[in-house]
Amino acid sequence: MIKDALEASVIEGEDKLDATVKHVYASDLMSDVLAFGRPDSILLTGLATQQAVISAHMAEFVGVVFIRGKKPKDGAEKFAKDNHLVLLSTELDMYDACIRIDSAKSGRRTGSKVSPVGQKTEELLLSHQLFIQGNDFANAGMVSTEVKSILKKIGFDPKLIRRVAISTYEGEMNVVMHAKRAKVDLLVTPNLIEVVIDDEGKGIPDVEQAMQEGFTTATEEMRAMGFGSGMGLPNIKRNSDELNIESEVGKGTTLQMRFFI
Repeated sequence: MIKDALEASVIEGEDKLDATVKHVYASDLMSDVLAFGRPDSILLTGLATQQAVISAHMAEFVGVVFIRGKKPKDGAEKFAKDNHLVLLSTELDMYDACIRIDSAKSGRRTGSKVSPVGQKTEELLLSHQLFIQGNDFANAGMVSTEVKSILKKIGFDPKLIRRVAISTYEGEMNVVMHAKRAKVDLLVTPNLIEVVIDDEGKGIPDVEQAMQEGFTTATEEMRAMGFGSGMGLPNIKRNSDELNIESEVGKGTTLQMRFFI
């Protein structure tokens, strides 16, 4: 058991400690977690914030372990409870925590503006609109969480939901970091899920450059929260079946993300 191996305390999810963990992902860069983390993982991070927990939820992780004795002081605990995630805290650093888990795994326990849906004549199953407020880091990720919840209730394949959630979350974070506000349109037909994020913001001077992995205009404050590593738009492209971007400097950007069912 990871809790025993790390001699960790439980912040949230005491009743979920028997959940199966297939992979361990250690990182403080949340865009990397969304890009490379695999479902049913547990996240080891020194980033004790609600955004780390939301990122784990979007990536379909089982939970989060905060290293070096850190514990989040924002809304992370409530978010984890509402979304059935385990939160642990260990005094170990990242390296030692990974070594402990590896030892336990091997049996050496140490403790144990674009058009909407393509076919206009296609039946529209759902149309839902949400809104994102720029610079509202306290609530960043809530729109993506609602989108994910809606798709789960409908009963879509978990792998498809994960791709939609990650793409929407990256788009939402771009709005929070770089725009004033945005509206989000979720459209579902029998063959397609479409998410359109239309923001009022600075716009993107060079879309091709912005699509390059590692390119970023994020501030140091944004980087400190685990974002701004230049993986946002590339992550969206990686997870969506179609991505269309229209942007005008000084006015804003529209992302149209399509996922085929």
